[in-house]
Amino acid sequence: MLRSLSLPLTSCCVLLLSNSLHAEDWRYSVRAGAASMPRYSGSEERVVAPLLGAKIISPYGVFLDTSKGLGWAFDEDDFGLRVYIGASDGRKDRKSGFKGSDELNGMGSIKSRPVLGVDGTYQMGPIVLEASFEHALEEDDDNRDTGSAWNRLKLSISAPLYEGDHGKLMGSLNSQFGDSDYVRTWYGVSAAQASRSQFRAHDTHGGLVSRGADLTWSLPFNDQWSVSTVLAMQYLAGDAADSPIVKRRMQASLVGQVVYTF
Repeated sequence: MLRSLSLPLTSCCVLLLSNSLHAEDWRYSVRAGAASMPRYSGSEERVVAPLLGAKIISPYGVFLDTSKGLGWAFDEDDFGLRVYIGASDGRKDRKSGFKGSDELNGMGSIKSRPVLGVDGTYQMGPIVLEASFEHALEEDDDNRDTGSAWNRLKLSISAPLYEGDHGKLMGSLNSQFGDSDYVRTWYGVSAAQASRSQFRAHDTHGGLVSRGADLTWSLPFNDQWSVSTVLAMQYLAGDAADSPIVKRRMQASLVGQVVYTF
């Protein structure tokens, strides 16, 4: 009788141990902070907005991140790949809380819509090369000025500048490119928009949107708590820089947040 019970009991113990090990592979994090940034890309108005976020990573590579969306990540040696579906940025043509600007009155709001993304990284010693591609789906109302599907590509290179008792400082250089629909959506002014707003009409083409540089400082307090600060600079270029909605080509953002991982 005891022998007949030993196999089921052993199986239960192995199953519980296996579940426990898998549970330890799950990673969770929450973050809170604030960001000082332009009210829209090209604006000279600024806003300080609160930031709240969370991330869940499974042992199988599936993740849920409030800043990215739902996706799957693969990391092996010096190569990493991440695919996800999330939500694109939006822009309001009136000031509303922490979003939008009255300067854009008459331009029409750009609604957030589903976005498909792919990120790839390759590490060469201390240097990390990264390419990020996003495709935003077309809006249901088929408004060409603000609702077209668009594609955006960001290329970056980063390297550690300091690592020691005071944390880690990473520096990064990047360039962003957009197709004709992307540049028209965010920086173009159609004849219809010009008639409703204070801006003259502005035709756009696809190409280079901006060049930028980031500084990221992170300081862990222990295995669970850490703080990070990011200073991001973007200098608009091409048809984006020439847009009448752009009041300042140099766009700067400062983000500070506390992260708790468990």
